[in-house]
Amino acid sequence: MKVKHNKKRNTAFVYEALINEATVAVLKDDHKRSKKAVDLVRKHFSSDSNLKRDLECYRSLYENQNLDIEISKQILKEANISKRLIDPVGLFDEQTDIINDVNKNLSPSVFNNFVPNYKSLATINKMFNTTSPKEKVILESKIVENMSTSSELDHEHPVVDNLVYKTFVDKFNKKYQDDLLEEQKYLLSHYISSFADNSIELKIFLNEEIGRLKEKLEEAKNLDEIKTDASMSDKTEMIISKLNSYSKETISENVIMTVLKTQQLVKEIHEDGSSS
Repeated sequence: MKVKHNKKRNTAFVYEALINEATVAVLKDDHKRSKKAVDLVRKHFSSDSNLKRDLECYRSLYENQNLDIEISKQILKEANISKRLIDPVGLFDEQTDIINDVNKNLSPSVFNNFVPNYKSLATINKMFNTTSPKEKVILESKIVENMSTSSELDHEHPVVDNLVYKTFVDKFNKKYQDDLLEEQKYLLSHYISSFADNSIELKIFLNEEIGRLKEKLEEAKNLDEIKTDASMSDKTEMIISKLNSYSKETISENVIMTVLKTQQLVKEIHEDGSSS
């Protein structure tokens, strides 16, 4: 008998749906709702929870791409072992708790949120829960195939649909519309995922990206159109100084917006400089 997928009992789906909820709330300036979603993630996916252990089993299978087939099979084997070590009763109770918390503190509509890798999560869920040897082998084969196939999407960065990008871009500059630079996409992706990992990955990326931007701005100071224009030279120095100050600031939406604008500015400066 085939296993029916219950997405509310799919730990990874619930996690991704909550991250999506927090993201959309930020974009709508509904910071109260965003905080509720983030608080639920932090409450239920703490390091000692069964939900966190279960999530890691899923993530080891859907976040790894373009791997050697044998390595994919080994990861799958270890994920199955780790999954079996999780207390099923404890996990079920924690899933019930988070479902109730979402319904009470947010809305049942959260479970209808768009999750880009939904099919992969459903396949993994069915594989973990089936008792049919034949179906398990078929599902495992699909998972290994997904892990060893290069995806069109960049799996080093969280997936964000075009509507999310467009909404965020519209907030800081109408003219960009949905035409984002790759570095802007990476920054937005890390910002969105920071709700769940206490901004660890975002801080690492921002540190590297701000360093790159400062280096590019220092180079720009030597361009004729800047060094011969006192106003432009002063503004360039001000931007560099602003970027330097972020090492002492808490990461906020304003910080993200400034870096996004600086990324666009650096791109435009160096394109103009190379064409002149």
